[in-house]
Amino acid sequence: MTNCIFCQIIAGVLPSYRIAENKQAIAFLATARDMDGHILVVPRQHIQSILDCDDATLAAVMQLTRQISVHLVQACGYAGVNLLNASGTSAGQSVLHFHIHILPRRTGDGINAWPALPGATEDLATIAQRIRLN
Repeated sequence: MTNCIFCQIIAGVLPSYRIAENKQAIAFLATARDMDGHILVVPRQHIQSILDCDDATLAAVMQLTRQISVHLVQACGYAGVNLLNASGTSAGQSVLHFHIHILPRRTGDGINAWPALPGATEDLATIAQRIRLN
């Protein structure tokens, strides 16, 4: 997809700082400059969100995500990672190409990566009955 910024990075049209790659996915530094080490892992194929992603591609994306996450903790001095994904514009997805954010974390870094949630309004049994997979 020519107007997708991630597809342009994958094709080499736009520059990037690639961190790792496998046959179906690549990882590169985010250009947002919001924190050091913020990495995006994306499928090479244009897939809009996790909702559209086939199992094999999702497995490849997650395998690369895990490999990088382990490397950040075991070799780069980080204490942990946050993995973030937004699927769909209502969820806050700003680039309509499936991607996982890896945020490397240090103990006491002051980052709160969890959103403030409004609180549940239904009892758990009702929610479970409505969303349970058959």
